[in-house]
Amino acid sequence: MGGALLGQEGFGPGKRVLLDAHNAYPQNDRWRDRIERALSTGLPVAIEQDLFWRKDREQRFRIVVAHDTSELDRAPTLDGYFFQRIRPIMERAIAEQRRETWPLIVLNLDFKQNDAALLDAVYRLLGQYESWLTTAPRTSTPDVVEPLTVGPLLVLSGSNGAQRARFHDAVPVGERLRAFGAIPSAVAPGANDDEREANMSRMPAEQIIAPKASNYARWVNFPWLVVEPEGQTKAGDWSAADAARLEALVRRAHAQHLWIRFYTLDGFLNGDGDGLTPSYDFGSDAAVKWRWRAAIEAGVDFIATDHYERFHAARRERSARER
Repeated sequence: MGGALLGQEGFGPGKRVLLDAHNAYPQNDRWRDRIERALSTGLPVAIEQDLFWRKDREQRFRIVVAHDTSELDRAPTLDGYFFQRIRPIMERAIAEQRRETWPLIVLNLDFKQNDAALLDAVYRLLGQYESWLTTAPRTSTPDVVEPLTVGPLLVLSGSNGAQRARFHDAVPVGERLRAFGAIPSAVAPGANDDEREANMSRMPAEQIIAPKASNYARWVNFPWLVVEPEGQTKAGDWSAADAARLEALVRRAHAQHLWIRFYTLDGFLNGDGDGLTPSYDFGSDAAVKWRWRAAIEAGVDFIATDHYERFHAARRERSARER
């Protein structure tokens, strides 16, 4: 595998702005090309896979990728849909040893269930591909950030305590961490969800991103409403205050040695919202492009969107203007 790299090197926080291909898997046997579309935008790229635990007709449990339980009968397996698809990319990368380009793919695992059996199965599956993985040593000092050994694939998990227990705590000291979690979500005051959401957007960056990176928790994941409290569907014109808020959050995350991700920045166009989530829609192509540009300029590490090709084009246009 690759040589040891500290998290602040070429792929560390603030070093790359990546498309995060949101929901890049089939739903009810439709949109089976999403992973192809994500990969076709070029590498490096981040790809999200939502996970469930399903019993098949032979009464064997499988890790499947799906948006909700209504899709499980037709959901592909994580191994078949994701790992087998990227196998040629990973094997070619290992053969070529162009380590300065690694990790080529960031796999964002969004667990829709946190059953111990599912987490164990994912850990074992990652073990089958450990030669591809970006890893770190499991130590007895979890608050000390150890150097990463870089591979062509980086796996991110969430902030759930059960995930930390399986992917960090249960790993014996001296073995390798195969996945890295997010810091715990900040808790905003409020009597109900609406109040808490509103207060979240008012919390200072230092309060909303309080912890520093640890050996396991190396990123932070936010809904867009921490930037614009109205959320996507009610957001007004992009303002200087919005830009300042976004930049403050990104600066704070990077100062804490954390990658930062925002989800999900969509702008449905000509009826292309089929299969997507209406609450993520800014309402127009122009509106979402303002946010994409702002997120790119602020240095957001992972920008989640369902519009893979349009985001890629917007990022390429900005790069062309800078040359």
